[in-house]
Amino acid sequence: MADSERPWRTADGCVIVRVRVSPKSSKDTIDGVEPTAEGPALKVRVRAVPADGEANEAVERLLADLLDIPKRCVSVASGHRSRVKSLKVSGDVTSLGSRLAAHLSKWP
Repeated sequence: MADSERPWRTADGCVIVRVRVSPKSSKDTIDGVEPTAEGPALKVRVRAVPADGEANEAVERLLADLLDIPKRCVSVASGHRSRVKSLKVSGDVTSLGSRLAAHLSKWP
């Protein structure tokens, strides 16, 4: 997969993951990748409402669970009030990239 087709990029000591969030869903899940104006993004659905940062926290928790890392390693870097967000995932860049690529192959 070309770098331009991935919903993440590497940075210094972290991976930046682009997500498109649908709050007030029936379940917390990641449904694959979808195109956005900013580029490809993980399609994320969360039950939380977009008030008081609840949906942002739910997205952080969901991505941390997916990558099997502590929630403190995931934070919203940009797009706090937008459906399309960038999340900073701290840790070993190679390991995080491999985990994301493994999950990406499972999604349609």
